[in-house]
Amino acid sequence: MSELTAALDAEGLVCVVGAGGKKTTMYALAAESDRAVVTATVRIPIFDPHVARVDVTEDPIAALMTATDWPLGLVPEQEFEDRYRGYEPDTVDEIGAAHDGPVLVKADGARMREFKAPGTNEPQIPEQADTVIPVASAHVVGKPLSEELVHRPERVAAVAGIEVGDEITPEVVGRTLASPQGGLRGVPPGATAIPLVNKIDDDEDLAVGREIANAALEHADRAVVPRVVLARMADAEIREIVE
Repeated sequence: MSELTAALDAEGLVCVVGAGGKKTTMYALAAESDRAVVTATVRIPIFDPHVARVDVTEDPIAALMTATDWPLGLVPEQEFEDRYRGYEPDTVDEIGAAHDGPVLVKADGARMREFKAPGTNEPQIPEQADTVIPVASAHVVGKPLSEELVHRPERVAAVAGIEVGDEITPEVVGRTLASPQGGLRGVPPGATAIPLVNKIDDDEDLAVGREIANAALEHADRAVVPRVVLARMADAEIREIVE
């Protein structure tokens, strides 16, 4: 098992949520596994270059049973020119039960923003998920809470107890990642959540990431959140693990 896979508990059925590096995280984890499946319960941009093969099928179990090329992408339909549709969460549960390797699931959307809190119908996490990885970018700290960098800033404001337009602090990011109405929304009973602070590009980002991690751990249910990972996922590089 790679260091990255171990740090993120990325075995079994793994759902990645949040903003600021979900897809990059999934593809990095897929590249480090011998038998990874990449799929989604929501729309996902075309990701063929990041896997060995994509099967577009309404019968993913049959495709899984005959697969020889890994990592394997499984999706039910190409809904738009640049997007695949995702499976229902129950179907992804079935994929997870049938597969003996990691199943990496994009379980919400963020419209290419760096930070978010989930809407009322998000995330779409299968009931049998083993691990949920809520992602946020360190680069939002010091910026105003606005739609420029944040998906659903009003939801972040409600979760973190601030106003839209206020400065995003490490406390705001950490509190949101650790909240049952934020990064931990929809985490099934018995699952582990490993928040990931991404885009730790330099020592200044690392200091910010530590503050975010400490805030997240202060507010989190530690039975659910054992640690926070600080990383630069563009290079699949762990910068620090905060416990």
